[in-house]
Amino acid sequence: QVQLVESGGGLVQAGGSLRLSCAASGRTFSSYAMGWFRQAPGKEREFVAAISRNGGVTSYADSVKGRFTISRDNAKNTVYLQTNSLKPEDTAVYYCAAGPSTIWGTGLQRASRYDDWGQGTQLTVSS
Repeated sequence: QVQLVESGGGLVQAGGSLRLSCAASGRTFSSYAMGWFRQAPGKEREFVAAISRNGGVTSYADSVKGRFTISRDNAKNTVYLQTNSLKPEDTAVYYCAAGPSTIWGTGLQRASRYDDWGQGTQLTVSS
């Protein structure tokens, strides 16, 4: 099990940028695939981005492709989500999640494949 703590959310104007961070506890961070998901009020949780344990494979939702970038620093036990060109529809609580390194392909986009979740950080984009 790994504990995850997100940070970096806030209020930003449309077109702006924010970098979300997710700090993980434990010494085996590098063995986990990591994902970012989001949930807007009244909507289901949806996939945003994911990264393999060594960072060699990334996956993005079509809605954020070209605007968001996921990365990780295994030495710092941290995964990041750089969000650029933000739109009001990006407003949501953003969650990071950790899953087994065996997750691959489209499995990276499935919330059910992840075992541990953070508490979330709110990102609000004003128009």
